[in-house]
Amino acid sequence: MAAPNYSLKTNRELLDPNFESYRLSLDAIPTYNVELDAAVEEVKLKDCQYTLEHMRAFGMYNYLHLDPWYEDSVVFVDCKGRVLSLTVTLDTALGKPKEVFCLETDAAAHEERLCASLSFTSATWAALSDGTGRLYLLRTSQRGQSTHCKWEPLFSEDLGEPFIILHSTAHVQAGIHTMEVLLLSILKDTQETTGSGYSVSLEWITVANTAGPGLEKNYKVTKRRVLRGKSVPHYAVVTPRGDGLMVASEKPFVFTHVDSRPVKQPATEAMEVEETTDPFYYWQQTAEDITASVRMPEGINKEAVHFRLMADNISVGVQGFAPLLEGQLYASVDPEASTWIFKEDKSLEVTLQKHTEGPMWPELVIGDRRGEHVMNNEQAALIHERLTHLTSEDLHSAKPDRDEPACNPQELEDCDGFPEDTSSLTHFDGESLKPTQVVNLGSHQYLFTVDVHPAQMPCLCLRHDVDALLWQPQPDQPADMWEHVATFNALGYVQASKRDKKFATCAPNFSYASLCECLRRAFIYRQPSPVDGVLFNRKQGRQVGQVAKQQVASLDSDKSILGFRASNERLYVLTAAHLFVLKVNNN
Repeated sequence: MAAPNYSLKTNRELLDPNFESYRLSLDAIPTYNVELDAAVEEVKLKDCQYTLEHMRAFGMYNYLHLDPWYEDSVVFVDCKGRVLSLTVTLDTALGKPKEVFCLETDAAAHEERLCASLSFTSATWAALSDGTGRLYLLRTSQRGQSTHCKWEPLFSEDLGEPFIILHSTAHVQAGIHTMEVLLLSILKDTQETTGSGYSVSLEWITVANTAGPGLEKNYKVTKRRVLRGKSVPHYAVVTPRGDGLMVASEKPFVFTHVDSRPVKQPATEAMEVEETTDPFYYWQQTAEDITASVRMPEGINKEAVHFRLMADNISVGVQGFAPLLEGQLYASVDPEASTWIFKEDKSLEVTLQKHTEGPMWPELVIGDRRGEHVMNNEQAALIHERLTHLTSEDLHSAKPDRDEPACNPQELEDCDGFPEDTSSLTHFDGESLKPTQVVNLGSHQYLFTVDVHPAQMPCLCLRHDVDALLWQPQPDQPADMWEHVATFNALGYVQASKRDKKFATCAPNFSYASLCECLRRAFIYRQPSPVDGVLFNRKQGRQVGQVAKQQVASLDSDKSILGFRASNERLYVLTAAHLFVLKVNNN
């Protein structure tokens, strides 16, 4: 796995340290429903699909799809293989979903079939899988119109093993209309002897119009790239121009094949040499300041040193060489109180005065792994003293009563637990197939993915402490590739308490977030809004200006929830027999 070299940068203006809690609102949520002509069939997992990854990929699949190009337009596939579309304009006069396409194959006859999956590629194209291994690319015309034009298949090909579609996008490359489709399958791994016996495969397929100008369109697969990993990715999306891939997963993915040719993996010896390379700089810190010693090239004098320091940024270099230390500091410093000197051993010693005394920095420059942190003896002794009780040879040394366990796991809440494996968010370059930016997500639990704007990549929502933060990928900004765009206060903590939670999402305008259980109930968490009248916090003795409301909707259905999506005004819930529409916001 590539070493982390990037950190998510939180926009503190979007955080609310004074947020108290959600107030339960008993306001009724207008709910409407459409009875379906044919059931939406939930494809049950087979006996051979017994792993946790099978359940994550296929057992928790969202059967409902919200069209990001046309607001309040949803699509799903029923048990007859019909692709049905419903556009809501008036809640009190919901029409029947209209058929826009029908799958040709009898998927039910395929022994290892998966659920049908769909992805909106552009305003006029969609990608569809029948669950048996066949991929369709459909020209949809202008979706969302009342005419409900039939979708036209311009590409159909059997790609082998059954798969589901994770994402698709379209772009024009050198004047050629090109579509990128990302597929997921779980394959038997004959080389796996200690684990489940399966591996997760991501296949990135490029389909382009190979016909010349003025000729009838002829779409063909022009490139196939395969990645392998050991866990189903939480988030996997191709960049809008098709020049990169972003993957968030608990275990790393690597490219293994391009057009059936194996990808040469980095040599182990080269990796070992790289790991033993001497650090570019050493640094140590106290509560008040930081001292860094930077190695200088041979034959360099003081006059050749280029040094620039701002409150949040540093640059140390030598004329004629690439910068030796450059980037955003972990926290702010006082430039006026900071100094540097050129030492006799041809090293540069930099002393930085911390702007805020006390907190210890985990790194000097965000994402820079070329330095080594050196602890002084006092710091090492203090840490050793604090951790001694955790490494005692006597399990009960801290508890005289031998009948009591050394640690009571019941004292921990469910929402305090995180996956044992370290999750990562990685950007792969589409040309070199190598990771360029890697974020160690650590305890930032993945919550959900949502399309906010059709021209941009889907956002991913991560837990940060108790909050849920929404991150917008910006592939054209390598220095700031993931932008913090919204915060849902305390949602990270709240969602962890929902034991029966199945799906989570939010409105594209961030006005509310919502969770649903496996059966019947949906929870809506609204952003804080001004209160009518005067409201006081009795404990703190201050007036409260805003209140965040929580609402609970209970559906009139005993069927499992199979699909769950949110628009700015409505919440859509799909069961096997009904499509429910909840009017959450008014214009």
